[in-house]
Amino acid sequence: MSAMPITEMAPTAAGLGLDPKKMTEPVGRSVAAALGSKSGRWVVYAIAFLWTVPTFGVLVSSFRAEKAVKTTGWWNVVTNPSLTLHNYTYVLNSKNGGDGLFKFVMNSFKITIPSVIISVGIAAIAAYAFSWMDFKGRDWLYVATTTLLIVPLQMCLIPLSRLVYQGAHIGSVTIFPAFDFIKTSYAPLWIAHTCFGLPFCIFLLRNFMSGLPKEVIESARVDGAGHLTTFRKLVLPLSVPALASLGIYQFVYIWNDYLVASIFASTDKAPIVQQLVQISGSRGQSWHLLTAAAFISMFFPLIVFFSLQKYFVRGLLAGAVKG
Repeated sequence: MSAMPITEMAPTAAGLGLDPKKMTEPVGRSVAAALGSKSGRWVVYAIAFLWTVPTFGVLVSSFRAEKAVKTTGWWNVVTNPSLTLHNYTYVLNSKNGGDGLFKFVMNSFKITIPSVIISVGIAAIAAYAFSWMDFKGRDWLYVATTTLLIVPLQMCLIPLSRLVYQGAHIGSVTIFPAFDFIKTSYAPLWIAHTCFGLPFCIFLLRNFMSGLPKEVIESARVDGAGHLTTFRKLVLPLSVPALASLGIYQFVYIWNDYLVASIFASTDKAPIVQQLVQISGSRGQSWHLLTAAAFISMFFPLIVFFSLQKYFVRGLLAGAVKG
């Protein structure tokens, strides 16, 4: 007579006195889970309210007449909804003593858009090389590049300025000449923003590209695709969320930059941020004009952010969960 096999029964959750419904919940709550709860949502709503109300007040003030702004609060627009576009037309045009901000808005576009394209484009190529190309000294070069993130921006302003405007010389030998067309164009600003932004751009894109499926890259190589084809047809389309997120960040950062513009921008090529400083000094009591000028400066970064918001969120979440 053969012995019957004895099967050990694993203890159940109920047998151990545990609630089966709570067995699937993580031990610690993440920040996203905490903010997703009922109390967390109220915290988010309160923060959004505290930020939105003063901003909305400034927006309303930018459409009110000077006398109304200086004598009554912005909330009086509910009972006396008299709005005007005079503040905006005055600060945008240079006629009748206006500030002529339209010119400086266009300067900001001429500075920001090329700087974003150049810095993100070079960073994408470098990130692909650091992620999927095998060459001697690759890791050390990447470490050296990311180490530049800790170098203060202020340390590099004067050396880069002298390099751009005076060139580089060792004795009587010219290492890098100073080109006249660079001095008279927006090129110094493009060069400065590209140099200062590349370490962070490469760091961000390399972390994203290195997390792409290895099987996809290897299958392209088996099919005979070179690095250029793989980068153009596979890596770039898969990296759209990261590229868009980085593009938004670079656009907002360069658009709002004042320090680099104050060093490399001439008077006729100054961005709107630099001109706002001048306005705040000369029109310190003209609140109705200052609010209009501030919202002109804020408008375009907000448009860029909300237009690419879905890519920005995807880019932030990319790589957070690995299969």
